[in-house]
Amino acid sequence: MSGYLSPHVLFVALTFFVAGFVKGVAGMGLPTVSMGVLSAIMPPVSAASLLVIPSFVTNFWQLFTGPNFLGLIKRLWVMMLGILVGTLAGSWLLTSANTVYASVGLGAALIIFAVHGLFAKPLSVPTRFERSLSPVIGLATGLINGATGVFTLPAVPYLQALGLSKNDLIQALGLSFTVSTIALAAGLARGGAFHLGSITLSVLAIIPALLGMHVGTMVRGRISAATFRRWFLILIGILGLELAAHPFLF
Repeated sequence: MSGYLSPHVLFVALTFFVAGFVKGVAGMGLPTVSMGVLSAIMPPVSAASLLVIPSFVTNFWQLFTGPNFLGLIKRLWVMMLGILVGTLAGSWLLTSANTVYASVGLGAALIIFAVHGLFAKPLSVPTRFERSLSPVIGLATGLINGATGVFTLPAVPYLQALGLSKNDLIQALGLSFTVSTIALAAGLARGGAFHLGSITLSVLAIIPALLGMHVGTMVRGRISAATFRRWFLILIGILGLELAAHPFLF
């Protein structure tokens, strides 16, 4: 029993509570926060193995919050296939013995995510370009997901640029994140990164993640979304800088 109350386990639980809270407020951010924080105390591949199950549960929940599941599958299936292929191709870096490259890659992905969110202007993708762009965006998202465990780029800005309704966008993000999580789990399993300890702790992490998501959803309307998003991105950028620089400073 004391093993489940160790500082390590409590830190993991707190991390997933905060990550769930961010997801509840912003509709995204659980893997980004959990990968960024946990990779400061463990190899990125270990952090990725812990986030798989809580990420899948929360994103699967989000996937079925809207009414247009089949329509989005029909529209985005090529992108989802690209995510699957790209993740399986890129996961060799995350599961390799050289954690330096994985840490630097994760840090760089977090920095790009933060800078884009803070400074980039919203994009708009004309419908006529969607068929050719979707597989490219999916493959790029998958490669980044497989190499770093972060599956927000470039999928999130691309989906935001498609002009979807609010409900369809939330559901489309849930679809993309669910496929990314399943693909990441497959890549980790292929690389032998799953073991009983990580699976058990990942299952237990569902509880604080869902609790944090519930709390975040309740307070969503009581805080400034713009202010929350700005400080969230700033903190993600700082985490990214620390992860990218850490292997060369210590």
